[in-house]
Amino acid sequence: MLEELRTLVLFAEEGSIQNVARRLPLTQPAVTRQIQRLEETLGTTLLDRRQKPPRLTAAGSEVLARAKHILASVQALKAFAADAEPQGVLRVGLAHGLSDASVAGAIAGAAAAFPKLSLRLKTGWSAELIEQFERGQLDAAIVLRPADRQCSDALGIERLCIVQAGGTETHLADAGTHMSWVLSPEPCDARQKLLSSLGGEWHRLVVAAEIQDPAMQMEWVRRGHGLGLMPLRLAARGLPDGLALVDIEDLDLSLQVVALRSPHLNRLANAADAIAKAVGEAIKIET
Repeated sequence: MLEELRTLVLFAEEGSIQNVARRLPLTQPAVTRQIQRLEETLGTTLLDRRQKPPRLTAAGSEVLARAKHILASVQALKAFAADAEPQGVLRVGLAHGLSDASVAGAIAGAAAAFPKLSLRLKTGWSAELIEQFERGQLDAAIVLRPADRQCSDALGIERLCIVQAGGTETHLADAGTHMSWVLSPEPCDARQKLLSSLGGEWHRLVVAAEIQDPAMQMEWVRRGHGLGLMPLRLAARGLPDGLALVDIEDLDLSLQVVALRSPHLNRLANAADAIAKAVGEAIKIET
């Protein structure tokens, strides 16, 4: 119907079938058939053919006004679809374990390259974010998964380390049986990895405090309330005062950082890819 509407608009501009045929270009009978098809579709007479040349009827004038609005809307829609710059709302989930200042800065820097983008960033435990992503409540999610599972959309490896109060000495063999821990509440990704690496002996892990805020966790560890976990990449940049690393020997405390992306992102895919790439760079350990 769009072609017929365009023909009607041209007729109003040119004033005759002959002139419309010259502009399209079409034959005069073809232009006439387009007008007739539009009349049949709408069930009304658009041209008063008693006059020479024909003139728009009252209904024709009303249809003309609506036709101009429809064609303008279609043109705007085409321009919107053709615009390669990402714009609109992008809902991204980020695992709690990755929500530190360096990763936040990387995401902010990546998003700043897309001024028409409105970023909705939500933090949560990986299991929760994956569920929300699968329900369509998130457009993308950057989560932590066991490092022994190969994922094509992996951004890198997040290695954890164990920290203790400075001046103390901890033997790894006692970490799961006699030592207390300061950890995030379940279902913390790092906590689950620790339990798995210690042999899954859930009942033998003594949790002295459950604290979600990383800074407060480290303060509790510094005060000697137990051992704590933190990303090795952050420890490599300098431990907070009063903390020391525990030699974890061959204990594997690695998690895979994985980016989940909706297949329906369209133009937002470039922004999602840029954010994922920035996170991948941020989690690298500086050497």
